[in-house]
Amino acid sequence: METKEQVLGAMKKAGVPVNACKLVELTGLDRKEVDKAMKQLKADEAIVSPKNCFWQPK
Repeated sequence: METKEQVLGAMKKAGVPVNACKLVELTGLDRKEVDKAMKQLKADEAIVSPKNCFWQPK
């Protein structure tokens, strides 16, 4: 599974907006990997930020 798919899946499973630290906890991935995946997801417009530093699937 691709890293960004893991991150997006973890966001969907959480059911609430999450920050990068929580995603590291949920996925077990390295923080740098999570940040890179989130950057790609933002560029793809697959995630949105309802409040500062918290993200959820679009």
